[in-house]
Amino acid sequence: MELIFAIVFSSFIFVLFKLFPKFHIDTFQAIVVNYFVAFFCGCIFFPFKWHDLSSVSGSWFGYTLSAAILFIGLFLIMGLSAQKNGLSSTSVAVKMSMALSVLGMMLFYSEDTQLLKIAGIILAIFGVIAMSIQADVKTNVVSSTWMLLVLFVGSGILDFLLNYIQHSVLLPNQTAFFTAYAFGLAGIIGLLITTILIIQGKLSPSWRNIIAGILLGIPNYFSIYFLMKAYHVFTWSNSSILAVINVSIVMIASIIGRIFFKEKWNNMKIIGFISSLISILFIYLSV
Repeated sequence: MELIFAIVFSSFIFVLFKLFPKFHIDTFQAIVVNYFVAFFCGCIFFPFKWHDLSSVSGSWFGYTLSAAILFIGLFLIMGLSAQKNGLSSTSVAVKMSMALSVLGMMLFYSEDTQLLKIAGIILAIFGVIAMSIQADVKTNVVSSTWMLLVLFVGSGILDFLLNYIQHSVLLPNQTAFFTAYAFGLAGIIGLLITTILIIQGKLSPSWRNIIAGILLGIPNYFSIYFLMKAYHVFTWSNSSILAVINVSIVMIASIIGRIFFKEKWNNMKIIGFISSLISILFIYLSV
C-alpha cells in the first residue's frame, strides 16, 4: 500500500499546481504555507518526542537541511513549470530524473544489473520522453526550458538523497520525524523569504493562498513519507521502487491532463504511454 499511496499523493500535487492559476493562487505563498502544514501533519499523525533528536548523529541535521533546501526550491520551480509547460512536460522532467537516481543507486548499492531490469529502465526513460512531446509548440518554450532542466537534475539528486538518508542515516522509527522536520525547515526558509518580500512591498498575503497551501501540504507530506516507507518496507531493489513510482506518476498525470485539462495526445505520446506500461511489467518481473 505504501507504493500506491506514494503514487496517488504525488500525482495529486501536479493537479493542484495546474489548478492554481484558475483560482488566482500565488504559487510561492501556497508553497510556504504548505510546508508548515506538512510539518504539522507529521506532528499530528505520527507523534514524536523532541528529545529523540539526541539519538541522531551530528550529520543528521546537515542532511535534513539539504533536503529542505531542495524541497522548497524544486517545489517552487515545479509549480511554475506546471503552469507554463503543462502537466505532462513537468511530470516528465521531474520523474525522468530517475535515470540519474536509479543509476546512482545501482552503482552505490552495487545492485544486480539484470537485463530485464535494464530493459525496463530504458523503456521507462523512452516512455517519459515520448510522453513529453507536445502536439503544439508554444512561443515561450525556450524561456521556460531551464525549469525542466533544473527539475531533471535537482529531482534526481533529491531522490537519491532521500533514499540514502532512509537507508544510511535514519533508524527505522525516525522516518516520520525526519519528513516533518525537513518540511519544517523548508517552511522556515520560505517564511524568511516571505518576510523580506513583504517588507519590500513585493508580496501581499491572502487567505486564498493560505487555503491553497493547506490543501497542498497534506498530500505533499504523505507523498514523501510513503516514498521513504516504501524504500524500507519493500524487498524490491531501490532503483526498481523508484522506477515504478515515477513512471506511474507520469502516466497518471498524463491521463489526468488529457481528460480533465484537454492536453492533446499525439502518436508519440500514445507510444510512450504503452512503453511505460511495459517498463513497469519488466521492472516488476526483475525483482
